[in-house]
Amino acid sequence: MAKLKDQNINQDSLSKAAYALFDFTKKEKSFLLIICIIVSLAGVLTEYTYLSMWFGFALAAYSAIANDSIQTIGTFIASNQNRKWYYLWLFMGLIFVATVTYSWFVFDGDVSYQRLQVPGLDKAPEGFVFLQLAAPIVLLVMTRLRMPVSTTFLLLNVFTYKAGTIVDVMTKSLLGYFLAFTIAIVVWFMLERFVKSYLKGEAKPYWYILQWFTSGTLWAVWIMQDAANIAVFLPRQLNVWEFVAYAGFVFCGLGFLFYLKGDRIQGIVNEKTKVTDVRAATIVDFVYAIILFYFKMLSNIPMSTTWVFIGLLGGRELAIAMSKSKKLTKKKARLVRAYRLAKNDVVKALIGLLVSLILALIINEGVRKEIFDLLF
Repeated sequence: MAKLKDQNINQDSLSKAAYALFDFTKKEKSFLLIICIIVSLAGVLTEYTYLSMWFGFALAAYSAIANDSIQTIGTFIASNQNRKWYYLWLFMGLIFVATVTYSWFVFDGDVSYQRLQVPGLDKAPEGFVFLQLAAPIVLLVMTRLRMPVSTTFLLLNVFTYKAGTIVDVMTKSLLGYFLAFTIAIVVWFMLERFVKSYLKGEAKPYWYILQWFTSGTLWAVWIMQDAANIAVFLPRQLNVWEFVAYAGFVFCGLGFLFYLKGDRIQGIVNEKTKVTDVRAATIVDFVYAIILFYFKMLSNIPMSTTWVFIGLLGGRELAIAMSKSKKLTKKKARLVRAYRLAKNDVVKALIGLLVSLILALIINEGVRKEIFDLLF
């Protein structure tokens, strides 16, 4: 009986997965058609290094920012839904241009704040293989599925020629997750009673000024960490015209993203507790900016800001659940909800990590050799 029951459960799970896949393909015909065209172009352009470089950059720029938008501009979009999208775009777009321009001037053409100068990432691609161009396409699909994937792992790992660099990036990212998770629990558990009573009624005008300031600061710090993810396809030092193309394309891509109001993955932010309130969004952005700035100063090793963000939101949800209700049954239900939200985000991020490691092993002979030598 137990075996029969397990078989029925497995069949139900397979049926649900098959239905979900069928439903996705039915609803996303236009998107899947675009993906097929992009995959075909990637296959054709692989032989042409210069074209592949800019084609890969264009895909990485939009897919990385679209997926990572939930971290930085997600709460900004959620709490400014009544404002014109082009005001939000110009504000964030000009901050992006100013931030990368500073890096370009100070670091002699490097727009990554020296994140691409670490061993294992310091060499610009001299040629491309199909899977390197496929990485941002995979990211596009995962973004469409509302999966908070680490763009750092998925895009940088396919270009890393040293296994040690991948380990360093993973270590720093996981440290960021646990630090953000812990800080979020402490901060929101201490503030929850204050926030609960203070967030009643309409927000006063100065909260919007604070929120725009903290969101802009967070966005700038995020660029300092994650600009490497899209610049990895390009030369490590950009000339004037290459820089104009780089900054101009991302600036226009941001406009499209704001026009779509964050697209599908914005739902990950909207489902969290009270992030549409400008005051709650301000606190989230402020804490996140401090954590990212700390890791920026810690070392030049790239890190996954996605893992820091989901740690921050997961810890926040848990703290709110613990302090929200005194009744045991309600508190248990809230804790279960918080656990499920945190678990779902981590599982999706782990899938992205696994995909990036598989691609890195397939593409990079140096990584395969290091791991083989280590194991045998």
